[in-house]
Amino acid sequence: MKKVLLLVVCLAAFFMLSACATSGVARVSADTQVDLSGRWNDTDIRTVCDTLITDALASPRIDGYIKDFSGSHGGELPTVIVGRFRNTSSEHIDTTIISGIMRTAIINSGKLEFVEGGDTREELRAERQDQQGNASEESAAMLANETGANFMLTGEVSSTVDKAGNTTVRSYFVKATMTNVETNRILWEGSNNEIKKVITQAKTRL
Repeated sequence: MKKVLLLVVCLAAFFMLSACATSGVARVSADTQVDLSGRWNDTDIRTVCDTLITDALASPRIDGYIKDFSGSHGGELPTVIVGRFRNTSSEHIDTTIISGIMRTAIINSGKLEFVEGGDTREELRAERQDQQGNASEESAAMLANETGANFMLTGEVSSTVDKAGNTTVRSYFVKATMTNVETNRILWEGSNNEIKKVITQAKTRL
């Protein structure tokens, strides 16, 4: 009886492991377009960021402000802080990926400077405060010496879903805005409304 029970347990464990096992993994290039569910994915992120970054870096208004600012500030560049990129779509989208890619590209372009915000800024402030009592006077970072941001980069991702029968159409709308922190005036705004997907599901057989 014990042998039979042990055999049953072993067979059950075998089938459970077989069911959970990965059937296969294929490595593909990072820029390969892969659509499995029809929802937001890495290809959409690349498409949106390419459009917004190109638009921002080619903006005559940004170029004009940079020239005026640098001319009156000894050649310094305007400074930007990343604000909130809201997700108002019907699905989970990590918008920090979009804002992060945009920030990196704009920094590397040499057109604008960025300062940290959010949680990272709070960590930096806590470190400076800690240094006041624990670091030497010569090496401690000064308080109240942060670089103020001239602009805030914000954005929004929204979507619409249209469904009829076994066919669903998902459309995504992404907007990014650069706003003057002092005056609330919008310096630049870009958008991408090109992402539309038609998902057809197989009909269920009765």
